[in-house]
Amino acid sequence: MSNCATLRTDLPRGVHVWLLAALLVAVAEAPGFAQTASSAMPVVLDRAVAVVNRHVILGSDLDDEIRLSILDPNHAPQQELTRQQALEQLISRTLIEQQIRQEDMPSIEPSTEDVDARLHEIRTELPVCARQDCASDAGWKAFLVAHELTAERVQAYLRYRLEILRFIEQRFRQGIQISQQQIEVYYHDTLLPQYRRGETIPPLDQVGPRIQEILLQQQVNALFDNWLTNLRQQGGVEVLDPELAAEPAPQPVPAPKPTMSPSGPERRNP
Repeated sequence: MSNCATLRTDLPRGVHVWLLAALLVAVAEAPGFAQTASSAMPVVLDRAVAVVNRHVILGSDLDDEIRLSILDPNHAPQQELTRQQALEQLISRTLIEQQIRQEDMPSIEPSTEDVDARLHEIRTELPVCARQDCASDAGWKAFLVAHELTAERVQAYLRYRLEILRFIEQRFRQGIQISQQQIEVYYHDTLLPQYRRGETIPPLDQVGPRIQEILLQQQVNALFDNWLTNLRQQGGVEVLDPELAAEPAPQPVPAPKPTMSPSGPERRNP
């Protein structure tokens, strides 16, 4: 029997603390424990740091989130995600995933082909990956080892990122209308000032569809942010680790956020 024990289940509040205590007592009272404690390997217990509607977030989950942040194009590789930032992202993601299960939306589940396509983008286009030759099998394996990741864990990570993005698009995009006046205002007030004197400015009718997509996505993001804020206020979120309970800086939620460049909109990868 291994000396390592991991609690990984949904529990009512307070029950996980009792189970940890009971487990410690059981180990301490096991036959021969007192005689071998000094020479045996230390008992490793994963620690619960937060509970979101009975779903336990463990310390190992934070470590996992920090390691996976290397795959997020919106996160600077030279700035490691803090444990508090990782917790905020996990709380938001847990609330979204719980809502997805509650609303039963099988249509948003990505296919294997979709996940493979996103993995290909990561391996060939992500700057930190390109520098380490992730496009080759040997380079990709070395990258995974260097960042303490596995191919299976990366696949699962990309799958739920895609699922969340599809949920956001399906739930909040429908019914939003962008007027021609809004497109013209963006063109004159936001796009044109990006061009320097003498540069060729694309006509409105050429970039209008791209501007419409940007404005549409901005409204989707605003609706989603408000929804998530309300969901968190209504949900049972309890941070158990005092060091992580301080008020954090707002963290971005994985959502597609296109920006407009002179060559057209750029959609950030989720």
